Formats: sequence, structure tokens, C-alpha cells
Amino acid sequence: MYARVATFESDPARVDDAIDMVRGEVESGDTPAGLKGAKMLMLVNRETGKGLGITLFQSEEAMRRGDEALSAGSPGASERRTSVEFYEVPVQTIG
Repeated sequence: MYARVATFESDPARVDDAIDMVRGEVESGDTPAGLKGAKMLMLVNRETGKGLGITLFQSEEAMRRGDEALSAGSPGASERRTSVEFYEVPVQTIG
């Protein structure tokens, strides 16, 4: 398994807007082709407005395709993507 970890900064007062935007995209079922089969976690710090988007992929190739799809999109009006890093996930307990 592989992970793409993106760091975001946002106005703390607009964290719920970012959550609603991401939740709406996920619930719409309209997944971009590069993200088929991927799993996602969104972590937020409401006090600072900082967030992490962790997207899990079954293969390194799938992660690269997913990165292209995610990098092509805008993080949202109140957010700024500050970094993107890639990791191998040698241990995981998430079902």
C-alpha cells in the first residue's frame, strides 16, 4: 500500500467549509478516474486551520495516477496546499 499525504492551511473559521466541500465531493460518487479504489482520510486542527489529506492506494502506480488527479484540482477557496509527500505503507490496520 502507498500513501499520498498533502498538507493544507486554511482560515480556522472556514474549516467547516473545507470539510463540507470534501464530504460533498466524496458523497457525490463522482470519483475522478485516477482515484478509483483509493481510500481517504482528512485530518484537521480547528484551532490552527492546518489539515492533512491522506489518500491510500493499492500500488505505487495507482498513487502516481491519483497524485495527477489530485494535483490538477483546486484545494478550495479558503485553503492552500503547502506540501505533498509520498510514502510506502508497510503496516496498516485500517479495514
